Amino acid sequence: MPMRKCFAIIFILFINSGLKAQKFSPVNQNATPGVKKVLNLLYEIKGRYILSGQQNYNSDRNLFSDSAKSITGKYPAIWGSDFINWGDKDLGPQIVEEAIKKSKEGYLITLMWHEGKPTDEPPYDFEKNVKGKMTDAEWVELITPGTTLNKKWLGQIDVVAGYLKQLSDAGVTVLWRPYHEMNGVWFWWGNRKGDNGISKLWKMMYDRYTNYFHLNNLLWVWGANGLRDIPYDEAYDYKDFYPGANYVDILGADIYHFDYEQKDYNELLKLANGKPIALTETGELPKPEILKVQPEWTWFMVWTSWLWTDNTHDRVKEIYNLPQTLNHDEVSAKLDSIK
Repeated sequence: MPMRKCFAIIFILFINSGLKAQKFSPVNQNATPGVKKVLNLLYEIKGRYILSGQQNYNSDRNLFSDSAKSITGKYPAIWGSDFINWGDKDLGPQIVEEAIKKSKEGYLITLMWHEGKPTDEPPYDFEKNVKGKMTDAEWVELITPGTTLNKKWLGQIDVVAGYLKQLSDAGVTVLWRPYHEMNGVWFWWGNRKGDNGISKLWKMMYDRYTNYFHLNNLLWVWGANGLRDIPYDEAYDYKDFYPGANYVDILGADIYHFDYEQKDYNELLKLANGKPIALTETGELPKPEILKVQPEWTWFMVWTSWLWTDNTHDRVKEIYNLPQTLNHDEVSAKLDSIK
């Protein structure tokens, strides 16, 4: 082989190996080994397996995961809960305690937050303060550093940062999913398009948590709402709300009734550009025939009591027992094998 051609092949292999390494890297360059291990797992299973997951209320932190075990004989691989800030009782310490316990038992942890409007004061009402609206002027003030509303927002997110810091200190990796369903019209952070919309607020939180609090235990999960063609219940296109590949590790869609069109799945894959995708919330479990044509979902997470109300026991057993479904025991073993 001519020397020049040999050098060219070596150079191409070097470049390709570098691209592959970059592909598997978290967006936070200072991410913990635990974060890298979980992300490597997701890339390893992408297109081949799907992880089972179950959301639990922060007041009933095991009820629905235990129900999955009762129905199927298997615990889900992912335990989820919510730093929901409604009512007058802060359950953050209990969530931290349970997340540490679950992580030690080999579960993956995903957490989110139904944040109350920064314009309002606690205790927060879900309909009024979480699903309420902000004026355009209030939004501009919110995303402008140094304003009264911006400082109030910082106070809110800093409380949750304190809980995430406790998890970091305990070595817990968190699949962190803030400002979910941002392309919908129901939450105060929803339907804010463009560079100064939710993308701006996402980047502000990312900067605060990554560069100020050094929360290097987070994988950033961007969980949009599944695109739907329902009158008066629209959810807009993904790209208008996406903060960019430098701020997101995993992309997801919340899909409650599994009529997710192939074109919408393809659109999410295109936006992900090689990053893992997940069913970040589900009600009805995905059907085997859907998973066959949409194989790149890396996990599903059933939302609390929808496990009971929108799925038969046979359906839950069927999905948990699919050859491609990885439940708690299999994932715990896989994580142990990843260096």
